[in-house]
Amino acid sequence: MNAETLLNLHTNWAWVVIIGNALAGIWALSAHKMETLRTRALWWYTGVAQFTVFIQVIFGVIMVNRDKAVFPAFHAFYGFVAIIAIAIIYSYRAQLKSRVYLLYGFGGLFIMGLGIRAMLVGQAA
Repeated sequence: MNAETLLNLHTNWAWVVIIGNALAGIWALSAHKMETLRTRALWWYTGVAQFTVFIQVIFGVIMVNRDKAVFPAFHAFYGFVAIIAIAIIYSYRAQLKSRVYLLYGFGGLFIMGLGIRAMLVGQAA
């Protein structure tokens, strides 16, 4: 895959990360109020949405290492903070078992926000 194709993939995949985590967050917050939304599919969807962050960061790392791409200040920071946020959310699931839907709901929206911020910082350059 050439550098331009990878850049386009990284740019477009950002929308998958943002929208996917936003929907996961909204679903989890809704599940906090409505028990009928508390399904196994919520957890599968949330896992896939969070996995998209790792794919996005891998695309960025390949661009920097292989193609010697230069990224704006703080752009990569937001990607790595999103990975750390996923780890923190996962590590608190047992302690916040009674509020796990709130944890994953607000966590999904936080990850969405990090994706938006990374996108805006990336466009500024």
